[in-house]
Amino acid sequence: MPECVERTGDLAPHLAAIRAYLLRMALTDLQVAQARKLLTAYCDRVPARVRDKLRHDFRISGNSVELFEVRPRYDRPSEWIEEPVAKFRYVGTRQVWELYCRFRDLKWHRYEPRPEARTFQVLLNEVEKDPTCIFWG
Repeated sequence: MPECVERTGDLAPHLAAIRAYLLRMALTDLQVAQARKLLTAYCDRVPARVRDKLRHDFRISGNSVELFEVRPRYDRPSEWIEEPVAKFRYVGTRQVWELYCRFRDLKWHRYEPRPEARTFQVLLNEVEKDPTCIFWG
């Protein structure tokens, strides 16, 4: 076997690891700032008069952003619980945002009516419109 083919064959596991790393790569500071600005404005729309009963919040981790609803637990109102609403994931290799929803199996699934977009704002708008009632019921 020629030497160049052997070397190429040896690189395959490394290339797969690099691709996996790029998929998990953290968002840039600019992307974090943009997502934080949009989501803070979105979450702040919950009226102040009901914030002791309901809040919207988000968390950013790596290349993912999760939007969730926070409310007092029905059987222990002093405890607050999080109910996931939507998950956004940035895929750096393709420069797109993906949108996920939670099904009855409590797992994240790609939101098929609008699975991806170039900007975070487009997918956040889709969650707000919620034409299939999967996000807000």
